[in-house]
Amino acid sequence: MGPYSGGKVSNNMGYGILQMDYEARFKAAVDAVRREGRYRVFADLARKAGDFPHAVNRRPDGDYPVVIWCSNDYLGMGQNPGAIAAVAEAARAYGVGSGGTRNISGTTHLHVILENELADLHGKEAALLFTSGYVSNDATIATVAHILSDCVIFSDAMNHASMIAGVRHSGADKKIFRHNDPAHLEQLLKETDPARPKLIVFESVYSMDGDISPIAAYCDLADKYGAITYLDEVHAVGLYGRRGGGISERDGVADRVTIIEGTLAKAFGLMGGYITGSKNLIDAIRCIAPGFIFTTTLAPPIVAAAIENVRHVRAHDELRQRHQERAARLKYLLTDAGLPVMPSATHIVPVFVGDPVLCKQATDMLLEEHGVYIQPINYPTVPKGTERLRITPTPLHDDELMASLIDALVQVWQDLKLRRAA
Repeated sequence: MGPYSGGKVSNNMGYGILQMDYEARFKAAVDAVRREGRYRVFADLARKAGDFPHAVNRRPDGDYPVVIWCSNDYLGMGQNPGAIAAVAEAARAYGVGSGGTRNISGTTHLHVILENELADLHGKEAALLFTSGYVSNDATIATVAHILSDCVIFSDAMNHASMIAGVRHSGADKKIFRHNDPAHLEQLLKETDPARPKLIVFESVYSMDGDISPIAAYCDLADKYGAITYLDEVHAVGLYGRRGGGISERDGVADRVTIIEGTLAKAFGLMGGYITGSKNLIDAIRCIAPGFIFTTTLAPPIVAAAIENVRHVRAHDELRQRHQERAARLKYLLTDAGLPVMPSATHIVPVFVGDPVLCKQATDMLLEEHGVYIQPINYPTVPKGTERLRITPTPLHDDELMASLIDALVQVWQDLKLRRAA
């Protein structure tokens, strides 16, 4: 027997040491999540290329058709025929893997093309690809603050977990300003030594409430107090602006933002993250950020598909117009049915529940009885007491599907006696 047996620590030398049941601790952690109503079960889904948002739910008792209503593939680009063809062509030309990090294996020319496309999308000099939006936020924020020694980071209270991770990993002093509150941010800036470097970190669209940050006001404050800005556009890129550059393009302020970060995993239907900015800044991150240096880069087929989808989305503003119309239509139908739609200025359509157990019961009933797939949004994704359904209609959700969704939600709300007021 080795030193680890049955999950307990023993000692072959015979010394008396504490017996520790690690497995019991893991189980206790999961049990605590269950008691709070936060235990997550992943639905076994098979999306159907060419038929999105329809999918198949594979259960122990058989396969059942479902309609997906909570995907972050906001425009349905994960099934774009041009992207599918690009994947196949790139796999035949380059193989299916990148071979390692770009420092070791070099850069597939497709990466160069995609980075040029992304820099152009946001009107910046350069771009840098990462394996995910989480990594791009974490690595870039931490590295920028490290380069700017004695930096102070000013971070919106509702920033994504990946941005919070970057702030923490930077080791820099941080000041948290109230969500979407320029006055509070200015107060914190005033209290900070003018000689210290300053980084203001925020998102454009906050994906759980669907609200939008005052980007221009933050840029004004950055100019006034000698700060630089970091904008996460992941839930807006491809969806706003004439070419899909995000809220910063729509509002005409992209040129005032120091760093714009985005993703390939939402409106572009794939995976991966990126940053855009000046050539010097991007080169510094490329040379120093561990999250870039030590991570195998995106596979060529994914990059080829991303090139196709970025170009397609940029050229087809009618996709964005249809997307906004569908979101507005669904909000109207939900309100008309007396369902508790939470205020949202964007394509995010949150429906209030306010209890984690009831939220999970509602989504289980929708899936099992109505063929509607919506995931419950519970703590820690949102604050306790604000549990909700987060619905994300796409241009492919037609009126018939919306009518069926409303009927299903009304029935579930009646069966569970859920509150009607948000």
